[in-house]
Amino acid sequence: MSALGTLAAGVTGGIWKVIAVILLAALLVVGAWAGGGWFLAARDRDAARVELADERSANAELRGAIQAQNAAVEAAGAAKLVADARGQVAQQQAAVAGKRFDAALAKVAGVRATTCDEAMPAVNVILESVR
Repeated sequence: MSALGTLAAGVTGGIWKVIAVILLAALLVVGAWAGGGWFLAARDRDAARVELADERSANAELRGAIQAQNAAVEAAGAAKLVADARGQVAQQQAAVAGKRFDAALAKVAGVRATTCDEAMPAVNVILESVR
């Protein structure tokens, strides 16, 4: 049994070394995999930060363009209000001028002229009334 005990002691003593080498190899593989994962995550994080900075820059440019567009729309709205007010005044002036012209035409309603000399007194009345 002494030979068997020596053999058993040698096998038992060598097995732990083999298992330690296997565990060390597994630890190296897992460590390399985890380190690669950390590296990839850091690379992706840095790329995401660069993209975020670009998007923020583009967002700021678009926001400025939108503000400029809104200011132009507001200015156009104000100009439209001013133009509408001028249009109302012009319509009122045209209505008054139209009434004066209608009144002038009423003064010469029965006049018939075949020559320029016959028409001139009526034209003078119209011009004087419209002035």
